[in-house]
Amino acid sequence: MLDTKDGQLAGQLTAATITGPQTLLFAASVGIIVTNLFAPQTLVGLIGPSLGASAASVGLVAMATLLGYAAGLFFLVPMADLAENRALILRMLLTAALAAGVAAFAPTAAALLIVLFVLGAACSAIQILVPIAASMAPPGEAGRVIGDVMSGLMIGILLARPLASLIADAWGWRAFYGLSAAALVLLACVLAFTLPQQRPEVKSSYGALIASLFGLLRNEPVLRRRALTAALVMAAFSLFWTAVALRLAQPPFGLGQRGIALFALVGAGGAVVTPLFGRAGDHGWTRFATVACHLVLIGAMALAAWAGSSGPSTGWLPLALMGISAVLLDIGVTGDQTLGRRAVNLLQPRARGRLNGLFVGIFFIGGAVGSLLAGMAWTWAGWPAVCAIGAAFGLAALLVDWIGGPE
Repeated sequence: MLDTKDGQLAGQLTAATITGPQTLLFAASVGIIVTNLFAPQTLVGLIGPSLGASAASVGLVAMATLLGYAAGLFFLVPMADLAENRALILRMLLTAALAAGVAAFAPTAAALLIVLFVLGAACSAIQILVPIAASMAPPGEAGRVIGDVMSGLMIGILLARPLASLIADAWGWRAFYGLSAAALVLLACVLAFTLPQQRPEVKSSYGALIASLFGLLRNEPVLRRRALTAALVMAAFSLFWTAVALRLAQPPFGLGQRGIALFALVGAGGAVVTPLFGRAGDHGWTRFATVACHLVLIGAMALAAWAGSSGPSTGWLPLALMGISAVLLDIGVTGDQTLGRRAVNLLQPRARGRLNGLFVGIFFIGGAVGSLLAGMAWTWAGWPAVCAIGAAFGLAALLVDWIGGPE
C-alpha cells in the first residue's frame, strides 16, 4: 500500500520562496526541453521524403515524440514522488540528449520513430520541474508562479517550429537534433549546480506508486475534467500545427521552409497571455476563463478555414488571417492548460508528481491523436477537414465545461 501519511515528505524541499531568477531558470529550462516535442510538426515535410514516408503517414513522425512523452508522464514522472528529484531530472535530461543525438543519424523512418519515442519519454522531466516551482510558490500565488513558468514552456512550444524550420533550411533537419542534443547536455550541467534537492520519503514500491494513479484519477473529478479538456484542445493544437505547414506551402501562400518558420514565430505571440490566465485562476475566475478559451479556439479554427479557402482575396490578406487564427488558437490552448495545471497542482501536495503525470500524460495523448489525424484529414479532404475536426475538438471541450461541476 502507498503510504500517504503526513510524514511521507519529511525530507522534501523546505526552501525559501521562489525568487525571480529561479522562476526564470525554471521557465527557460522547460522551454528548452519542450522544443523537442513540437519541432517534428514543422519538419514532417522534410523528414518524410528523406526517409521515404508517405504523405498519409507523416503524422506518425509528429506523433511519436508526443506519444513517448505521454508514456514518460505515466511511468517516469510519478517517480518524482519516490526518488530524489534533482538526480531524476538530470538522468532524464542526459537520456534525452543521447536520444536526440541518435535521431540526427537515424537511417530509416522506423528507427527515427523509435528514437523519437524515447526522446519524448525523457523530455517528461518538464513535469517534474513544474511541480518543484509550484511547491516553492508563496501561499495564494501558485497560479502566478505556474503561469510564469508556463510562459517559458509555451514560448518553447511556439518557437520550436520556427527554430527547427530555420535550422533545417540552413543545414537540414538532422542538424536540429544534433544542436538539441548539445543544448540538453548544457542544460543538465546548469541544473546540476542550481536545482534544489527534493527528497520525498514515500514508503512504497514503484509498482504501488504506478497502481495509485488509477485511484487518483478515480477520486479526483477536477483532475478528470481538466485533463479531458486539455486533451481536446491539445488535439486541435497539434492537428493545426502539423497540417498548416502543408497548407502554407500551397497557393495562395507558397511559403518555403523559411517563410513557414516566420509564420510559426507569429504564433508565439499567444504565449504572452500565459501569466494572465494563472492570475485569473488565483482570483477565482477559472470557469469563466476556461469557457472563453474554448470559444476562442473554435473561432480560430473557423477563421483558419476561411483564410485557407477562397474566401479572402489573394495577396497578403489570407496569410494575415491565417496568422491571426494561429495566435488565437495558441491563446485558447495556453489558457486552458495554465488554468488546468493550477487546479491540478492545488489538489494533493503529496501526489504532485503523479497528478502532473496524469494530467499532462492524458492531454499529450490528445496531442498525439491530433498529429495522427492531421495526415489522415489532409489526405482525405485537405485543409477544410483539418479545420472542421479542430473545431469539433473545441465544441467537445465546451460540452465538458457545460456538464462539469465547480472547480
